[in-house]
Amino acid sequence: MSDNVPSPYRGRFAPSPTGALHFGSLVAALGSWLLARHHDGTWLVRVEDLDPPREVAGAAEQQLATLAAFGLTSDEPVVWQSARHDLYHDALARLLAIGSAFECRCSRSDLAATGGIHRHCVASDPTRTPAIRLHVPDGTIVAFDDGLLGRFEQHLDREVGDVVLRRADGFWAYQLAVVVDDADQRITDVVRGADLLDSTPRQILLQRALALPTPRYLHLPLIVDADGNKLSKSMASLPIDDGAPLPALRAAWEALGQPASVLGGVPDVATAMRFAHREFRPDRLPKVTSLTFAAAHNNPVAGAV
Repeated sequence: MSDNVPSPYRGRFAPSPTGALHFGSLVAALGSWLLARHHDGTWLVRVEDLDPPREVAGAAEQQLATLAAFGLTSDEPVVWQSARHDLYHDALARLLAIGSAFECRCSRSDLAATGGIHRHCVASDPTRTPAIRLHVPDGTIVAFDDGLLGRFEQHLDREVGDVVLRRADGFWAYQLAVVVDDADQRITDVVRGADLLDSTPRQILLQRALALPTPRYLHLPLIVDADGNKLSKSMASLPIDDGAPLPALRAAWEALGQPASVLGGVPDVATAMRFAHREFRPDRLPKVTSLTFAAAHNNPVAGAV
């Protein structure tokens, strides 16, 4: 972890506008908000709208309205990634200039023999529009201490390969955009779902290549359905109810390992959030990578480590 993490605490929640927020999204948003408030910090919302083929019209506005219904509003103006292309261009130009990034015309079929892991270009079509990749040197191992799950280590060259920064279709890759945005917004603490745990080492490597500070990371349990599927890909991912937020808010609070009694008798969201802020204890957060959502009872139960 970098010694150059700025202070005071600045956290964020960064949804992609691919549909309505589901219960898993609420758990991640509430967890990041609670940790920011616990540390007397700032909590931001960033809309990650850089993948138009996957986006749903109006979803971003709906997500922001849902967050507001649960008392989760950004402490600073909401940032939209679609308005930040110049920042990503500048970062990519820096990496190309120092030889840390390169053009690659390999397709998925070209890399099928290596399971999609890119170690050197084997493109079968030299006229294909190139992607831009981050060069991952042989023997690259990145490790960090997660704030909840402890030490995590990844052999990036063997497990990930050269990381895509700009796709062949011209769209920015998540890894580049999130690193640039976290640095630009002076994010000190990234709190998000454990599905992004294995993305963190490649983001740290990219931060190092760009000489950017590395924030602290904490990965909350991913909410999955009974078959182990992430809720965004599950029939259990029904939208949470903006009009009656208290039941889902109580369930999310409990999913974060906090006692049900704290929010049991609260009359409204404002009171619930005030009590949650006051009574939240980070040491109660479940030290697991996933929790199973029992859709029939609208209640999460402990799941896999």
